[in-house]
Amino acid sequence: MVPIGTGAAPPRSSEVESPYAWLRLAAAVCLGTVGGVGMWSVVVVLPAVQAEFGVARAGASLPYTLITLGLVMGGVLMGRLADRFGAVVPAVIGSVSLGLGYLAAAQAESLWLFSLAYGAIGLLGTAAVFGPLVADTSLWFSRRRGIAVALCASGNYFAGAVWPPVIQHFVETVGWRQTHTGIGLFCLAAMLPLALVLRRPPPLVAPASVADAGRAGQVLGLPPNGLQALLALAGVSCCVAMAMPQVHIVAYCVDLGYGAARGAEMLSLMLACGVASRLAFGLVMDRIGGLATLLLGSMLQATALALFLPFDGLASLYAVSAVFGLFQGGIVPSYAMIVREYFPPREAGTRVGLALSSTLAGMALGGWMSGAIFDATGSYQAAVVNGLVWNGLNMAIAAWLLARSRRPRTALA
Repeated sequence: MVPIGTGAAPPRSSEVESPYAWLRLAAAVCLGTVGGVGMWSVVVVLPAVQAEFGVARAGASLPYTLITLGLVMGGVLMGRLADRFGAVVPAVIGSVSLGLGYLAAAQAESLWLFSLAYGAIGLLGTAAVFGPLVADTSLWFSRRRGIAVALCASGNYFAGAVWPPVIQHFVETVGWRQTHTGIGLFCLAAMLPLALVLRRPPPLVAPASVADAGRAGQVLGLPPNGLQALLALAGVSCCVAMAMPQVHIVAYCVDLGYGAARGAEMLSLMLACGVASRLAFGLVMDRIGGLATLLLGSMLQATALALFLPFDGLASLYAVSAVFGLFQGGIVPSYAMIVREYFPPREAGTRVGLALSSTLAGMALGGWMSGAIFDATGSYQAAVVNGLVWNGLNMAIAAWLLARSRRPRTALA
């Protein structure tokens, strides 16, 4: 089926890495930057929401958990829509849903209604401008696929770098409800025109050679869905570890007496460094492939996460936040690269959606677990240790798959 679009002639493979492909990538990055607000606004307003609704830290983490669970389901749903109709359909749906979702959150009179609004923002909004756009971008690039995918996947990190200080400013000056209203109106005005840039269907490209070369439909000696399941488990485990600092750094700074504004600055710094990291890892991926990049990123993330154990001074937390961003930025894009290396292009939207949704499931689980561990212990130290254990599982999976990828194909049969 030809995707809904402009009625143009069938696309040609010569459009791969064309000027339009780069224009499309720029639009996708902008969509991810604006639409990625859903991942970070709830982190910034967590202390204010906790105070207004009078709940414990784990309860206040519920909106984040629901938005990420919405992202998990929405990533697969929107990926299927992108495979069938093109990226423009989920992009338009996401633009409208983000606007309406934030307007609804602004009117919520209970934590449950606020959380449900965020669940809808994740399911139909932010999910539409993450996985589907990363998968779509991978179809428009070949030789520079790694850097293009990494750049597109950086949209939510650009959002994390830009949005937290802006939101914190408006929360302090006009309140979190008016801030949510403003975000909703801005999403509607900014995202719909960008979505229309994506109307052209993707180029016609040859299937991935590795995906078609497997014996009896196997990939790395595994059934395709078996490999997908392992990637999902790896995605969950790495992002349980990733969630502790990213979800709780603002609350952590409040607990230490540094204030929410300092925490928002640390989050912004962490994610700004994450953008630089993703771009650097994108270049690395083009040289060593997705599996080796996943293992490298996982090892570096474990190192950075461990630094939160001995250091809790203001200056040291700024430094550790920057290091954490620099070390872990290559992990999430590597999953999209692995999918494109081992699965056919016609399945890109769905399978990239599944892989990236698993990382968001890990963020949801890790965000809740860190809050629950804090409530039980009164400290984030145990939450960091918990993250390191999950990170070890990710490293084990990545190392095992990388070892299989380097064995002769006959040895995998």
